[in-house]
Amino acid sequence: MDADAAPLTKSQAARRDRVIRAALELGATGGYDAVQMRDVATSAGVALGTIYRYFTSKDHLLAAAMVEWVHDLERRVGQRPPKGATVADRVSDVLRRASRAMEKEPKLSEAVVTALLSPDRGAAACQEDVSGAMTRILATALGGDFDPAFQAEITRTLGHVWFSSLIGWVNGWSGFEKVGDEVERATHLVLDQFDHR
Repeated sequence: MDADAAPLTKSQAARRDRVIRAALELGATGGYDAVQMRDVATSAGVALGTIYRYFTSKDHLLAAAMVEWVHDLERRVGQRPPKGATVADRVSDVLRRASRAMEKEPKLSEAVVTALLSPDRGAAACQEDVSGAMTRILATALGGDFDPAFQAEITRTLGHVWFSSLIGWVNGWSGFEKVGDEVERATHLVLDQFDHR
């Protein structure tokens, strides 16, 4: 949905949520190719045209599903704060938790990562939402010791490493365990210097 679009009514929001849930279920069982708009409409109990009121494409829909997933992660991190003796350990804890959650649903994770790579404008807007949520999640782990501009650079850099590692996994270049390893290595390279001052 465009940022300047009118807010959804309660019933519209409920329909949109049903569509996202249907896409999540189809993606979880069959991956990217299993998410066909006609099947999503049937599963959600809405007309096919209804889906296109909210989402410009399948990629936009799946990217919106990723936004929901990241917001859920943000809630969970808020309930169970990051653990670790150092800043790097706490950031690694958050990113490992995010990676483990994705590893539990490999077909769905492949589908949403693939969708986020799309040039579709709706998917691109969702990518910004995902990035914003990950920035807030990592800020919880970083604490208040960093200049906000520098903190934004840290979270953007680590977000890029995480996403590129996920792309490597989706494309079959590496196993999922490598996602967590690469992100942890990058986290320590960036942040260890601040734990030893």
